[in-house]
Amino acid sequence: MSHPSITRRHLLAGAAASTALLAGGSVLAQSASRTLRIGYQKGWLSILRGRGTLEKRLTPLGVNVTWTEFNAGPVQLEALNVGSIDFGDVGEAPPIFAQAAGAPLVYAAATVPRPRLEGVLVPKDSPIQSVADLKGKRIVFNKGSNVQYLLVKLLEKNGLKYSDVTPIFLPPPDARAAFEKGAVDAWIIWDPFLASAQKTLQARLLVDGSGVVNNRQYYFTSRDFATKNTDVLKIAIEEINAIDTWIGNNKAAGAAELATVLGLDKSITELYVGRAAYGTKAVTSDILAEQQAVADTFFELKLIPKKLNLLHAAPVNLS
Repeated sequence: MSHPSITRRHLLAGAAASTALLAGGSVLAQSASRTLRIGYQKGWLSILRGRGTLEKRLTPLGVNVTWTEFNAGPVQLEALNVGSIDFGDVGEAPPIFAQAAGAPLVYAAATVPRPRLEGVLVPKDSPIQSVADLKGKRIVFNKGSNVQYLLVKLLEKNGLKYSDVTPIFLPPPDARAAFEKGAVDAWIIWDPFLASAQKTLQARLLVDGSGVVNNRQYYFTSRDFATKNTDVLKIAIEEINAIDTWIGNNKAAGAAELATVLGLDKSITELYVGRAAYGTKAVTSDILAEQQAVADTFFELKLIPKKLNLLHAAPVNLS
């Protein structure tokens, strides 16, 4: 009589184990279905992608990582708005245009100020010697990018208005071609495109952002993704800051690695790395106030259709 009882116990135990295994498999499948879709520009995130350290940390959580390269911030934010990426890096201005258009972005983190990583280039033999000389000139830049804000503030600082120049809107590769052919008088651009033009075109740096703008780099996501994936974002920012800190402490090695992942001559990345500042941190109320100032400036210039209150884009709490 004992054998049927033992068999029944075994069957019950086996059934329970099977149920637990199925439940566990379901949880694992649900976890594994998570994906962090990163949009990035040439820069620090290129190193993070090349090293694969983010994937190593996220794999145990069942999180896949995909990467899509963009040549400027506005197109990254368009990708966020249509739901094709979850996370990316961008300058000061693109989030403002995106938020004015109703994009669901929130700020995940920000770098320390990096004003020297953007500037105004003119041909080496150009008669333009000062910002004041830009009056009436054709200036090419990427519409809605951080350098558009730099232009606004540079003109303001030098007694000029935005209407005193002729903007030509082109993405970086096309802007470089226009600059190289002499179709424009000046080009406002960021690194590493800035350093590349200085080194390969002998372009002259008229002025950079020092004393004019902070030019922070922002890491953005959507509110929905942040709410559901705080653990993933926390690890991503930790890994970005680790790269940031490492380059700051190892500039020669950082320039060499960046040259490899970007396919650029080391002399270009040495110039880029040498004038950067290092550190990535949470977005504070003071940093958000900087963004509010950008938004207010663009509204006054009628570059965005409505006044923004960035409190609704309060930063993600990753603590």
